[in-house]
Amino acid sequence: MPTVAFISALLLAAFAPFAQAAEYTIDPTHTYASFEIDHHGFSTQRGWFNQSSGIVDFDPEAKTGRIDIRIAVASLDTGMAKRDEILLGENWFKAKDFPDILFRSDKLVFTDDKLTAVDGQLVMLGEIRPLRLEIARFKCGLNLANRKRGCGADAYGVLRRSEFGMQQGIPFIGDEVRLRIQVEAYLP
Repeated sequence: MPTVAFISALLLAAFAPFAQAAEYTIDPTHTYASFEIDHHGFSTQRGWFNQSSGIVDFDPEAKTGRIDIRIAVASLDTGMAKRDEILLGENWFKAKDFPDILFRSDKLVFTDDKLTAVDGQLVMLGEIRPLRLEIARFKCGLNLANRKRGCGADAYGVLRRSEFGMQQGIPFIGDEVRLRIQVEAYLP
């Protein structure tokens, strides 16, 4: 049975200010990139990627950091195996030639003391384009479930797939893609 002193120390650590610079490893079991795209004007089609990795390097006092996320294209999942096969093929993601999508940033945008956006570069299909991810939620602290210090965020942005050479189906299938990334990263 935990002692009162142990529980008090744990609670104190959980609510203590989180103000140390550190490099966090992305937790692939709690990090997902998903997307939404218009389908012939009838519906919004959605998909996600089940495998990701990377790091988040964050210094809250200096308001600086670096993000490096790698998304495994072959982990694409739209809920329909035949559609996934088509999307992974030569007319869409070309997964055999371009197995990863990368997002890299070293520019964090703050409004007062709140992280509100991340400016970076998205690498997809051999093309590199700027991408801003708006931050809807951001938190650093002690995760009481796994007893690790970490940071998490919900981020979203918009890209045009044609800028990456993905032309198939335009204009019937939308050019604008809404990207969402939910990320959790922890100290090793």
